[in-house]
Amino acid sequence: MKSHTPQQELRPWWQQPLRIIQPNMQVKDTAKINSEKLADQIMEMGANAMVFNTGGIYAWYSSQVKFHVHNEYLPQDRDLLREMIDSCHRRGIRFIARFDFSKAEDSVYLQRPQWFARKEGGQPEIIGATRPGAWPIIMSTCINGGYRNEGLAVPVIREALERYEIDGVFFNAPGYVFCRCSTCQEKYKGLYGTELPETSAELEPDFASRCFNDNLGRMYEEIKRVRPEVPMILYYNLHRDHLEKRVSITDMLCTEPQDVLSLGHTRIPEFWQPALSIKVGRSVPGRPDPFGIIHSCPGMDWRHTGLPPAEYRFWLSQIPANGGQLWHSLTGIPDTITDKRILRTVREVNTDAAKLAPYMDGAQPISHVALMWNADRSAEGLAEALIHKQIPFDVILPEQLASVDLHRYQVILLPEGCSYPPDFVSSLHEYVSHGGNVLAEGQLPMEEKQTRSLLTDLFGITGEIQESEYLFASYLRFEASAFVGKDTPKGTNPLQRELEETELIPHRGKVMYCEPIDTDVQVLATLVPPFSPLESVGAPPERASLAVKQTDLPLALLRTLGGGRACYLPFSLSTLIQEFKLEEHFRLFANAVDLLLDGKALVSVTAIPGLQLTVFRKDDELLIHLVNGAGRRPLSSVLPLHDIEITVGSGEGSPVGEAEAIITGNLMKTEWVDGELKINVPRLDVWECIRIPLLI
Repeated sequence: MKSHTPQQELRPWWQQPLRIIQPNMQVKDTAKINSEKLADQIMEMGANAMVFNTGGIYAWYSSQVKFHVHNEYLPQDRDLLREMIDSCHRRGIRFIARFDFSKAEDSVYLQRPQWFARKEGGQPEIIGATRPGAWPIIMSTCINGGYRNEGLAVPVIREALERYEIDGVFFNAPGYVFCRCSTCQEKYKGLYGTELPETSAELEPDFASRCFNDNLGRMYEEIKRVRPEVPMILYYNLHRDHLEKRVSITDMLCTEPQDVLSLGHTRIPEFWQPALSIKVGRSVPGRPDPFGIIHSCPGMDWRHTGLPPAEYRFWLSQIPANGGQLWHSLTGIPDTITDKRILRTVREVNTDAAKLAPYMDGAQPISHVALMWNADRSAEGLAEALIHKQIPFDVILPEQLASVDLHRYQVILLPEGCSYPPDFVSSLHEYVSHGGNVLAEGQLPMEEKQTRSLLTDLFGITGEIQESEYLFASYLRFEASAFVGKDTPKGTNPLQRELEETELIPHRGKVMYCEPIDTDVQVLATLVPPFSPLESVGAPPERASLAVKQTDLPLALLRTLGGGRACYLPFSLSTLIQEFKLEEHFRLFANAVDLLLDGKALVSVTAIPGLQLTVFRKDDELLIHLVNGAGRRPLSSVLPLHDIEITVGSGEGSPVGEAEAIITGNLMKTEWVDGELKINVPRLDVWECIRIPLLI
């Protein structure tokens, strides 16, 4: 196994591989904490850092800051927080202080009501008023008020950092909560010149983020003023955060892809959520690998039991397999956790992650495909198809459009709803002309005249585009003789691969009616219009035949422009993928990507439902991760996959023919076929990483 180099050890601790365990403690369980025993247990479960309650709602030390409510169950004759920190440090475990200033007891509200959030009508927001047991009332604080700023949070941060050898700082629940207090009203009017609206839905889109940045930026400033070496960790969200702004006010990023099974089977989180969340977090260059916070429970309302172990391992494994760092959120300490499956699973996954740490430390993803991220369901749909079809990809954030080097990728994917300026469309045009490939779907951003002109030229369509009504009972028809390609037999359609026995696949939704500009644009698929209104699809005579079997209305167009190609699907394939999960739609998408890659993916794998593939490179090695999520979710047991074949080309250097499974320690059977390396993985339980040396 690889060991850390001296250069790696010179880096700050927080820039080295980490595995965090966070025991979420109730104050009433304070007496059950034995710092030496807990530190031993954390180490035995494979963690090298711990997140532990320090301040905010309750002070876990003897705070001198006025209105900082003490945990009343703290021992009176000793300093539990100092003991915990010292016990961790003696074992080489880093101590990350958890602060939560989002709420406070009503005893504080009675004395400083101006610090608290005010809902519509001016009433404070009360949390858990009907909670059973002798608990004080907890109330939400205002992000712009004194409690979260100079009145309490800033002096608490200063006090804790000055008094204790804290290694890092994490803020729980730091987000904006809608508030109509006078402080928020003044801030809103100062920013926008108008009165603060009555409801959150009417707020200016950037108000919440500006409040967040102001508040957490002040926290970051205070941390660096007192202890510059101490890193701060902040959340990011898959859907709404400007990450390049976020990283300017923090050192490390974390995200929380909860597997909330308590939502019910029809609404559980999608299988791709951990993978995609980490890909988005990694999209900002030059930052430590983001943390994926995984709760052990199947929902906060069931937080005292654990996820089914098979589901839990699948969810956890996606974090390191996509280049993230594990952060385990547990309800309590090992001595109070009654579901011992949790402790076993955490230990097993951490053990596997530790084996990979020296290999993955500094490794970079190798992807020929990039997805433009618009934080919308359309991008999620294409991401789902990419993961489902084992196509490695990177994510490009909107704020990166001006700086990203498109030529790093062979294919750029543009989901419906993307909005981009004319200079980016010009870059796309240049990218395709010099050998790049673009795949776009649905309605294009045509509002601006220059953008419209560039896009219609890029995709080879006229400027006359009209949106249809919502279509039911319609189909996509493959045009068998449409494609002309040097390596494709005449009369075949690359979009129809593995669908050769059908001319039609289901379509539903709106279509952008368009026309190709000339015969050089290939129409690979067309619309078969609705054969019946929805209410009569099963009644004679419509059910027996199609009113119109073929049209010239395009549903897939391919244009060659210079050295590259642009493919346009004038309908929302991402919506079909998300709504219906039909293999035909996944296959159509995978075929379109493969067409633009010329069938020359760097790494491909046996197409098995539930199998995930990611590829990284470090120095002269490829690292190929396989994650098994086969079976109906939530997974009740591991369904092993057998005889998986990995194919490796020579796009990143020549593989030498050796392959090692790092987690199991087994050597893999390999052979050369037509200049490609074939690797056989005889069995995959949940997660494996295959290491392949390269000759450069």
